[in-house]
Amino acid sequence: MLFSEIILDNEKFRIDDEFFMKEYISAYRKIKSIPNIVLKDEISVLTDFHANGSYEAISEVFELLDEPNFAYMVRTTDLEINNFSDNVKYITKKAYNFLSKSQVFGGELLINKIGTPGKSYLMPYLNRPTSLGMNLFLIRTNENSCINEKFLYIYFNTNFGLKIINRKINGTVPLTIDKAAIRSLYVPKFESDFIYEISSLVDKVFDLELEAKSMYRQAELLLLDTLKLKDFNPPSQTINIKSFADSFGTSGRLDAEFYQEKYEKLIDKIKSYPKGYNTLDYFIKDFSTGFAYKSETYTETGIPLIRINNIGNGTLDISNAMLIPQGDISLSPKDVANENDILISMSGTIGNSCKVPKGVNAVVNQRIMRISPQNINVEVLPLIINSIIGKYQLERMGTGGVQTNISANDIKQIVIPNVEEKIQTQIADLIRQSNYLRIKSKGLLEKAKKAVELAIEKDQESALDFIKGKQTNDCNVH
Repeated sequence: MLFSEIILDNEKFRIDDEFFMKEYISAYRKIKSIPNIVLKDEISVLTDFHANGSYEAISEVFELLDEPNFAYMVRTTDLEINNFSDNVKYITKKAYNFLSKSQVFGGELLINKIGTPGKSYLMPYLNRPTSLGMNLFLIRTNENSCINEKFLYIYFNTNFGLKIINRKINGTVPLTIDKAAIRSLYVPKFESDFIYEISSLVDKVFDLELEAKSMYRQAELLLLDTLKLKDFNPPSQTINIKSFADSFGTSGRLDAEFYQEKYEKLIDKIKSYPKGYNTLDYFIKDFSTGFAYKSETYTETGIPLIRINNIGNGTLDISNAMLIPQGDISLSPKDVANENDILISMSGTIGNSCKVPKGVNAVVNQRIMRISPQNINVEVLPLIINSIIGKYQLERMGTGGVQTNISANDIKQIVIPNVEEKIQTQIADLIRQSNYLRIKSKGLLEKAKKAVELAIEKDQESALDFIKGKQTNDCNVH
């Protein structure tokens, strides 16, 4: 490589191998060979949590809260599982106002700073005060820019965009990306009609996601209504006086949180259901609790490893899963994920549950319980576990300090109502409709990414034909 090429797009004058990887250089040259722009010239805002002042100044007003408060704080965890209501964090009105430089209104491009640096998301409109999490950048484009946040979201998730942004990641552990690197990113410049078509596809993607969530919520409400839990209002008091025989003598637990009245009231409601109940153990044919696959074996090609962050509220997303060598399946055959298995997270955000869909060929990492279910509809069981029914019971049993943990034995003892078969069928139909909408949404997202890749590799006309469904032989872009 010529020295003149080394100093181009190299504001930190890096000479490490990663910066000059062949695939990164190839993507960079391709973008430079077509009309392009530099991101810094097209954005009006590039900010983060730390733009609000020094650590000392922020710490005087900032506290991350588990209970609902004035403003929601968006984190990478929420963006990854596309869930902005369960197990989320809040801040006070005073903190929200102080953090004025990182307020979020919806529609912004968010980019990870660490962990998975460069990973990009489009912020949905939540219609509530929202503040930016600590490890994210927020971008707003200029009003008169030839690009917008929706296009950037698609571009930075294409093969080309990922390589352009990954090239600017630096450091060892943890890997990071900084503001200077973000500003220096090259973006292809397209005509307004093509940007419009991509933006329209993104709108449809998010509309379908909202519809899917609504359908899933209908399924949950049907379940709760059946169990007379739709308007369940848990007692707010945290004091519950118990004798030794009725506390430690029965449960073996001495922590006060375990005996909160809200947990007892919920369990009493479940047990009063006319069709009866069983412990989860009754609905388990067999189970495993994951295997500790070594991160040193992660590879570019292989079998997906299901980790806790791949499990959402009723969904499994392994599109960005880590991969392990195919031969590592033999390390723990019982932890191979099979169609219709149920997965439950056992650490951190405990109790997230989903069904393994058809066509998944993956293995289960440690601290995830894999269940082969019986005596219950496979669509319904994860919904029960994700609802207040499972959430409260698992929250009650969780132990640990910084990171909550729960054992398989405890999980097997939560009480599950024997929902009548007719209601189970109705619930399952709603969940299947929700899943169909999610699949359709993902299909449109992939279509948008392929269209941008085609526009980069060939031309915009071919990409527009692809979007409109016209025949083209150039859809297999790289």
